[in-house]
Amino acid sequence: MAQFTASVYQNEFLPDGGTDVHAIVTVTASGAGSAGQTGGGDAGEIVIVDTSGSMGVDNIRAAQSAAVAAIDQIHDGVWFALISGNHQAVLAYPAGAEPGMVRMDPSARAAAKSAVTTFRANGGTAMGTWLRLAASVFSTVPSLAQRHAILLTDGANQHETPDQLTDAISSVTGQFQCDCRGVGAAWQVDEVRRIATALLGSVDIIPSADQMAAQFSALIQAAMGRGIADAQMRVWAPQGAQVLFVRQVAPTVDDLTDRRFEVNPLTGAYPTGSWGDESRDYHVAVRLAAKAVGQEQLAARVQLALGEQVVAQGLVKAQWSNDDTLTTRISPEVAHYTGQTELAEAIQDGLAAKAAGDTVTATTKLGRAVQLAAQTGNDEATTKLRKVVDIDDPDAGTVRLKRSVDKLDEMALDTASTKTTRIRK
Repeated sequence: MAQFTASVYQNEFLPDGGTDVHAIVTVTASGAGSAGQTGGGDAGEIVIVDTSGSMGVDNIRAAQSAAVAAIDQIHDGVWFALISGNHQAVLAYPAGAEPGMVRMDPSARAAAKSAVTTFRANGGTAMGTWLRLAASVFSTVPSLAQRHAILLTDGANQHETPDQLTDAISSVTGQFQCDCRGVGAAWQVDEVRRIATALLGSVDIIPSADQMAAQFSALIQAAMGRGIADAQMRVWAPQGAQVLFVRQVAPTVDDLTDRRFEVNPLTGAYPTGSWGDESRDYHVAVRLAAKAVGQEQLAARVQLALGEQVVAQGLVKAQWSNDDTLTTRISPEVAHYTGQTELAEAIQDGLAAKAAGDTVTATTKLGRAVQLAAQTGNDEATTKLRKVVDIDDPDAGTVRLKRSVDKLDEMALDTASTKTTRIRK
C-alpha cells in the first residue's frame, strides 16, 4: 500500500503591504510497488529506436543490444511494443497491419528480441511520426493506466518542420510519458528536450554507443519501479489570490505552471506523472491581497491526489508583521531552489549565446552559472562547467570561455542543466 507524506518549508511572515508567499513542498512516496501491480490498471511500455541512416552500422548494432537489454527488464504481464523510426514510424513488434501491443511473457520476449535483429540504418528522421504512432499503439489497450516510452535518437529532426514536430508533441501530450536519450553529438538538445519536457520525461546524453545498453536497462528498471500510475499536484488558493507558479525543483527543474487545469474555481491541478519510492520538491508561489499587520491567512493548500483521492497535504501560510527580524528571513529551502532554477536558465542561455557567437553574453551567463553552482553546492554542474569555461573566481562568477570545447561536453552540460541538488541540511 503506497503512502505519501508532504512537508512545507517557508517563511510565512510578510511585511506590511507584502503580497507574495513562497514555499517549498516536499512530497515523499513509499511502498509504490511495481508498474501495473497496484490494481489501478495495467502498465504499458514502448521502446522507440532511431533507425535512420545516420545511425550507421555501429550505432545500430549498439541500439539492438540496448533494445534487448530494455526488453529483458520489462516485467511479465506489462503490455509492450517496439517502434523503429526514421522518416516514418514502423511497428517492429508486434508486427501487423494495425497498431497493437502484447503482454510480456517468455514467448513475447523472445519474439521481440528477434524483431530487433531486423533493424537497419536507412532513411531520414521524423520524430513526430514516432510519437504519433506510439500514442496510437497505446490507445489500443484501454486498460492501461500507466503508459511509458523510451526514445533514442542520434540526429536532428530533419524530415519535419519545427511546426510539424510541435503539432505532434501537442497531439500526444498527456497520453504517455517519455524519457529521451541522444547518442553522440549530432542530435539537438533543445529539440529532444521539448519532447521530454512535454511528456513528463527526462533527457540525457549517451556519449558513446557502448553505453546504450546500460542506459536503456536503467530506464526500464526505473519505469518498472513506478507502481503509482499517475498523480496530480493540486493547489487551492483563496478567493482573489493568484497562483504565480508551480514548479518541480527536485530532482529536476520542470515548470508545471502552464499545465494547470481547473478542478474547481479555487483549485488547479498539475500533472506529475507516475511515481516510485522517491521524494520530489515543488516550489509554489502565491500572490495575496495585503492584509493588516497581525492578520493571518491560509495562502495555499497543496495536495497530491491519485484520481479523486487526496493522499498527502501541506498548508502554506501567511502572517503580516512589522517585525523586520521575522519578515526579512528567507527560507533556506526557497533560496536554494530559486538559485537552482536560475542556474538551469543561466546554463541554457549561456550555451545558446555561445552557439550564436555572442561571447559577451555567453561569458556573463556561464559566469553566473558558476557562481550559482558554487552557492548551491551543485558539484556536478561545477564539474561540467569547468569543461566549457576556465574559472578564475567561482564566488564572483569570473570565467573565461575555453578556446576549444568538446561538443559532447557542451551537450552534457546542457542536458544536465535541469538536474538539481537538494539543500544540505
